[in-house]
Amino acid sequence: MNFLAIDTSSLACSVALRAGDVVIERHEEQAKEHTRLLTPMIRDVLTESGMNLPQLDAIVLGNGPGSFIGMRIAASVAQGLAHGAGLSIVPVSSLAAVAAEVLEDAAIAEVVVAQDAHMTEVYLGAFRRGPDGVPEPLFPERLHAQTVIEELEPGTADRRVAAGFGWQRYPGLAAAKEGLIGQLSAVLHPRARFLIPLGAAAWQAGEAIQPGDLVPAYLRSKVAEKPSVGTT
Repeated sequence: MNFLAIDTSSLACSVALRAGDVVIERHEEQAKEHTRLLTPMIRDVLTESGMNLPQLDAIVLGNGPGSFIGMRIAASVAQGLAHGAGLSIVPVSSLAAVAAEVLEDAAIAEVVVAQDAHMTEVYLGAFRRGPDGVPEPLFPERLHAQTVIEELEPGTADRRVAAGFGWQRYPGLAAAKEGLIGQLSAVLHPRARFLIPLGAAAWQAGEAIQPGDLVPAYLRSKVAEKPSVGTT
């Protein structure tokens, strides 16, 4: 399977291309540079792989939740590329991509991912390793204040890790983890290479969509709308 994966839902601009068993990646963490960086990164990975867009099976999109502006950048680029090449889009969770990187450590059983949602809130998701190795959610992703996460049970805290920038951004959230989470991970932002196994599983499950049907997972209802193809 051949996939192009992109994510600009956080401070990181991340692109990866899977060509058979080979994964090529570009990843930079620069605030407010996504528009400048994204297209050259995509061009670079395509050139290095020797592939053209129509040779791909689909475009895997880190669909948030995350930065409203960042998500629109990736969504509009993915829509434009998919529309022009006749490809489908496989939207997957950007929070799950963070969890996938952390869960590479076999000693970790669960990951609680928090990304900055501003307004003193975070986008929150919790995941465990599924039977196929792909993260599966413990509860639906949501907006969350700096309070105790009630779904977490203290008994497995030693194998539960917190990841994502939200834990650093809001000390009150970190204080609420005592007894529920064993440690903080250094993984802060989603990397596109970890979108690929999520996207492959979703693609095989028939979850690919047409470009015009994409709805980014903003979570804040006042901004939940379909971006038009070519929107920047």
